[in-house]
Amino acid sequence: MKTLVIAEKPDMGRNIAAVLEPKASNKRTHLEGERYIITWAIGHLIGLAEPDHYDDRYKKWNLGDLPIIPDTFKLLPNVKTRDQLKVIAQVAKECDRIVNACDAGREGQLIFSYIQQHLKLRQPVQRLWISDLTAETIRRGFAELKDGSEYENLTQAARARSEADWLIGMNGSRAFTTRHNELLSVGRVQTPVLALIYDRQKQIEAFDSEKFFEVEGSFQQGDTAYRGMWQGDRFKAKDKAEAVVTRVKGKPGRIASYEVKDTKEFPFKLYDLTLLQREANGKLGFSAKKTLDTAQALYEKHKVISYPRTNSNYVNPENIPDMHKTLESLKGSVDYGSFAQNADKKLVHKNNKFVCNPAKVEDHHAILPTFKKASGLSPDEAKVYDLIVRRFLSHFYPAAEYKVHTVFTEVGEGEAADRFKTTVKELLSLGWKVLYPDQKKSAGAKGGKGKTGKAGDGENAGSDKDGDKDENNGPSELEVETDTPFSVNPQAGVLCSDAEVKEKETQPPKAFTEGTLLKAMESAGKSIEDDELRDVMKDSGLGTPATRAATIERLKQVGYVAMQGKRISITPKGRAAVELVRGAGVELLASPEMTGQWERRLNEIARGQASKDAFMDKVRAFARLIVDKVRLQARADKAHFAKPEPAAGAGKGSRRSSAAKDVGAGGNAAGEEGAAPARKRRSKADAAAGSAADTVAAAAAPARKRRSGKADAAGASASAAAQAGGTQVELALPADAGAAGSRAAGRPSAAGTGTGAGAAAAGQSAAGAGTAAPQVPPSRPAMREALGHCPRPGCGGRIIFGSTGYGCTHFRQGCTFVLWKDNGFGVNLNDTMVTSLLRTGQTSFYSETAGSGTLILQDPQTGKLSLLRN
Repeated sequence: MKTLVIAEKPDMGRNIAAVLEPKASNKRTHLEGERYIITWAIGHLIGLAEPDHYDDRYKKWNLGDLPIIPDTFKLLPNVKTRDQLKVIAQVAKECDRIVNACDAGREGQLIFSYIQQHLKLRQPVQRLWISDLTAETIRRGFAELKDGSEYENLTQAARARSEADWLIGMNGSRAFTTRHNELLSVGRVQTPVLALIYDRQKQIEAFDSEKFFEVEGSFQQGDTAYRGMWQGDRFKAKDKAEAVVTRVKGKPGRIASYEVKDTKEFPFKLYDLTLLQREANGKLGFSAKKTLDTAQALYEKHKVISYPRTNSNYVNPENIPDMHKTLESLKGSVDYGSFAQNADKKLVHKNNKFVCNPAKVEDHHAILPTFKKASGLSPDEAKVYDLIVRRFLSHFYPAAEYKVHTVFTEVGEGEAADRFKTTVKELLSLGWKVLYPDQKKSAGAKGGKGKTGKAGDGENAGSDKDGDKDENNGPSELEVETDTPFSVNPQAGVLCSDAEVKEKETQPPKAFTEGTLLKAMESAGKSIEDDELRDVMKDSGLGTPATRAATIERLKQVGYVAMQGKRISITPKGRAAVELVRGAGVELLASPEMTGQWERRLNEIARGQASKDAFMDKVRAFARLIVDKVRLQARADKAHFAKPEPAAGAGKGSRRSSAAKDVGAGGNAAGEEGAAPARKRRSKADAAAGSAADTVAAAAAPARKRRSGKADAAGASASAAAQAGGTQVELALPADAGAAGSRAAGRPSAAGTGTGAGAAAAGQSAAGAGTAAPQVPPSRPAMREALGHCPRPGCGGRIIFGSTGYGCTHFRQGCTFVLWKDNGFGVNLNDTMVTSLLRTGQTSFYSETAGSGTLILQDPQTGKLSLLRN
């Protein structure tokens, strides 16, 4: 009999067949040769069954039926790929041995395990575990097949992840949705990530910017000129800074201290997936999903890089010869030939711990180019490939070398002398930086640590310049980089030829980009600058490298966040979701640290260091706790979920698919500028049910019909934009994204998955082909969102957020309406509250400092508020 090889995707199966059975007969759904039959799974063919497969009463969402905790989880084939599953079942009868050739990772193991269980395959199983799809690697992999039982711990971890996501997603989403009569998707990973975004936004809103003043001096010693920053506490008063200028300008000074230090900057670390996504976001503006999809194409379609879904930045000793072989092949490249020719092969060896560190390699090594020549790449593929190749080549070059000159200059006498600090970084040798000719002033300095510098993350890998580092304390640093020799004579005098006052402001934390959010997810929200500590935290981050992009996409699809350029903005619905989760007393559901610990435990299960049963017992207990807490929660005001009206300036066109609308208030519904919502959708079942508590159940009626209305047109000019009224996108309950057959049956499921693609209900990762939630069109950069019409009679303006409050766009025409954030009641207004005030004339609030009550719009002429305490 023959051996059955089950790959995860068709391309992988065909690559394997080309090596094992080059003359195999192509049967469309599989390839058959003399010794092997090669077929594929097309991603997740099988997932965990939805609740109604356990009991018909679960077809309706009812808080009284929760929690839903199956004794044994049922499996259900995906209706879209059921035919392929039948093919696997049929060809398996002709084989006496099976090779699991699904992706070498946790999700690949789960895909095969579910197929094996559902089809009751009894043949002995061997595991193919490879990191690239070149012919040589495939041959070597089949020569080194391992017994499938060696991966049983990994299988248990994969099942635990899938079942935990189902329990938390199904119970949490149904509980919050039915309690608050609003589709609220929660999940083991999705919700903590949303909480990170929420907390950052709150920090930004609470930040009060302050002006301060610094003094910069210019100094001359012979032909040498340099600048320095005054050392001391920042000046709050300008006159004190000006007094320093008066004291030092035109006055002689002296060199109080002069130190010269040789330093080296080593190449940045090789890429893991998260690091590649972060840098592609920073340099290329790519979303995490786009980078993952592009890297996957480079791996599967073009076979020019190794397996991309890795969490390692290092390689094993056995990878070193392959790296040398790839270097040789790059010498014939038009784009990289000259760099490869000048590279030093001897620098990459098994004792180079910046590159080769087996202790930090688990399933897969760092992303590397293969020795296959790249051709036919799309522009985006070429850009990502370029990042990977240059990072690879940089390790065959020596460190960049600098002399760092630190000068302290004093003007005046004794303790009253004014002290200035100067740092000059003199370039001696570019080393690996020749690969980055357009690199600005050494942003990569963070990568080096002096003579023993450790390879850092990368130039645009979500570094502190993206807003994670507090730059508001202490004097500013003035560092100048030059390739011109620099020196001063500490014995000779200097002249302060000029001095000036610099007016600056303290800056709030910056909104997350996808790059900086990925960094925060990797460290479970902790601000970790030390590379070694970050490596340790990789086992306890939020999600895995393979699923983080899908988590971000999921947050967009359900309307919790929207993109404003590269920045991630939380929507009113996203704010409400976090506040309700925390307000219910299940803060752990929104805790990045706790979810990070769960991820660590899953990794321990995969290594055989922890028990799946003990882990699942805790998950079940937590699911019960969520339901119990939500039952006691007061129902939220509908205004808390209000979607902002379309931004001014939205024109006709820019239609969104109905599938995208079904997901919820994604992209355009979050109110970004320039994206006109195309059609207003609402199910008849929803309309009939009104605002009753059973709206969710009513919305689940099969074969819902939809009616649409045309979007209001809006002018392109600023004045027309301010008056443009738009049509909001109605929230429709979606079918379970990724759950087999659920859309056809019209059943709602908001189970936000741990992996973030809404696929936990089906037990599958976001990468599952053909079952992911519909994509929302990419957003466009936004101006300030209009929250509603100005209530001042006859005004016609729109209310937008300003620096200290919410005002009218017709203020230049004399409108005096304003809602101050600091309103004297101790209640800081937010977008959700203002939207409610504009629509209903009142808004409820609760805070630890102000208690609870209702703000009432007392005077629509001016925006004056009154307070009614509960």
